[in-house]
Amino acid sequence: MPGSPRQTKEQHISEPRINDRIRVPEVRLVGPNGEQVGIVRVEDALRLAAEADLDLVEVAPMARPPVAKLMDYGKYKYEAAMKAREARKNQVNTIIKEIKLRPKIDAHDYGTKKGHVERFLKGGDKVKVTIMFRGREQSRPELGFRLLQRLAEDVAELGHIESQPKQDGRNMVMVIGPAKKKTAVRQEKKRDAERARSGADETDADHDETHDEVELTEDRTAQESTEQTTEQA
Repeated sequence: MPGSPRQTKEQHISEPRINDRIRVPEVRLVGPNGEQVGIVRVEDALRLAAEADLDLVEVAPMARPPVAKLMDYGKYKYEAAMKAREARKNQVNTIIKEIKLRPKIDAHDYGTKKGHVERFLKGGDKVKVTIMFRGREQSRPELGFRLLQRLAEDVAELGHIESQPKQDGRNMVMVIGPAKKKTAVRQEKKRDAERARSGADETDADHDETHDEVELTEDRTAQESTEQTTEQA
């Protein structure tokens, strides 16, 4: 019956129907290696699944007849979950850091703020730079514009302007994007860590080799000394 609670519930089932839950007279059967078996009765498809110790999984329920495949459904779900987990692990969330400056900032504070911007950009994050105007400073927006342009030029090797300076109430805002994406930064850090570990292993190996050479030299010296003593005797 259209619109019934049972039909609505079935439409929201996310997992496919498998084995005895497939309630159709026949299916277009696909083998475990993707081979096309053809249209068969669902009873025959279930028998083939049982003989192969596999599951019958409905992969295209809206087809006429529905398409079902022979597979190890438990293994399939596990692999799908692992792929989804890996995808979430590699997903990069865009983070916007914010730095606030005053139009008449002194050289020392400017250097400190610029250092923060450089660190954020190196980490692959965007930076929102805000110039805060107070009192009479609001009548001199060119001061903020020049300061933002100066900052953008100073960090040009690490980032680029994504959003040009614009007035936002009493503030002026500009967004600088990183030259390298966060995924690339992570990959570089991973490679650096691997190279560092490799270098440490090589150093340990060189040390062991040097130690063996020293022991061998000591053994030879002791042997020569013994031979000389024997000859003298």
